[in-house]
Amino acid sequence: MPVTELDLREARRRLISMHYHSKVGHLGGNLSSIDAMMVLHKDVMSVEDRFVLSKGHSAGAYYVTLSMIGALPVEELASFHQDDTRLAGHPPANAIPAIRFATGSLGHGLSLASGLALAARFRGGPTRVFCLTSDGEWQEGSTLEALIFAAHHKLSNLTVLVDHNGLQGFGTTADVASMDPLDERLRGFGVDLRWCDGHDPHDLRTALRHRGNRPSVVLMRTIKGRGVPGMEGTMASHYLPPTREQHDAAIEVLREHS
Repeated sequence: MPVTELDLREARRRLISMHYHSKVGHLGGNLSSIDAMMVLHKDVMSVEDRFVLSKGHSAGAYYVTLSMIGALPVEELASFHQDDTRLAGHPPANAIPAIRFATGSLGHGLSLASGLALAARFRGGPTRVFCLTSDGEWQEGSTLEALIFAAHHKLSNLTVLVDHNGLQGFGTTADVASMDPLDERLRGFGVDLRWCDGHDPHDLRTALRHRGNRPSVVLMRTIKGRGVPGMEGTMASHYLPPTREQHDAAIEVLREHS
């Protein structure tokens, strides 16, 4: 059954409350990417497919998504960022079956995903590999080197998602180390590139289900801190947990539309 707006609201509710109660930041980039993770895991990926979260600081959204598909007990979300937890601030290695790599040092995930995609080709079969990156991550040389590798080997079973919210640590991506226009720069690598609304389930499904004869790059227009009053599109959402007022206001809006 396709992901519904009710599913997405419940996922956002769990995510906002989890960050609020654990007093952990990085909520902004989690909220800009959770819709894509939900659509990908519920509507697009098969049991043979693989997912790599390169932007590891959005681990909270990944844990919530796993809880929404029954791959992680929902009660365990209360242990997020606590001592002796499986739910660390960045995805852990060898703790949760769905998570194959510890990521978070930006620029490493696409190399790992490209290796998985090449290995899947050697084995044969229908396996696809999906890798979620941040837009700021494309300032990393290792990410571009991985794309060169993927394009050279024509890894048509690899889809790269880019959370294009325009903000990163210390400012906008345009101000810190501009790669604008990112689509033109990446298209030059010989990939199949398309844009979509990163908060629209139908648009996401269409873009993520597409498979051509070369690597796919899906640039998702997103809003950092989406749905939290006072946090949307702000640098504060990169670092700070929601205040009680922000948490309560966001949860109330989600309830009103349930």
